[in-house]
Amino acid sequence: MKTVPYVNRLSMKNRVARLAWRIVYALLFRPSPRVLFGWRRFLLRMFGAKMGKATIVYPSVRIWAPWNLEMADYACLAFDVECYCIDKVKLGRRATVSQYSMLCTASHDLTSAETPLVTGPIAMGDDSWVFAKAFVGPGVTMGPGAVAAACSVVVKDVEDWTVVAGNPAKPISKRQVGGDIERGAKRETA
Repeated sequence: MKTVPYVNRLSMKNRVARLAWRIVYALLFRPSPRVLFGWRRFLLRMFGAKMGKATIVYPSVRIWAPWNLEMADYACLAFDVECYCIDKVKLGRRATVSQYSMLCTASHDLTSAETPLVTGPIAMGDDSWVFAKAFVGPGVTMGPGAVAAACSVVVKDVEDWTVVAGNPAKPISKRQVGGDIERGAKRETA
């Protein structure tokens, strides 16, 4: 079988920007005290992220390309989240990604000898939640109020107010909550 070398199709501009981000991440973002959410929002905005009011990003979150990240008001990326945003990642209002989870917008086409990079955006609706250690793959949309249970592998869209679990994740129930969220009332974030 003939071996075909992998070709990096990302632009030089992209690579230089990621190098600059890695330096800023290592020197200013990662060592920042946990409570300095505003400082990290500022750094992310400097690199093109769209950050809503009172978004929460912990210092141990790893973000591949901040310019591909959009977080609406009160959205949260908890500690040790991996946000592999080669493509767009969009979190709606109050969307939460819990600790040790991974949002992965890229893979490779294994049907081609060149194994080219393939990407797909991830979108999380308002009040959606990815529990601890879950994986959300390229091209997935989680509707408003959708939940991915702990350790789930989500590779298909999740309907509004639906809880999915397993590998691969499958619907297990509808999400039932008090009336505050459905009526759009504000909720305090921890």
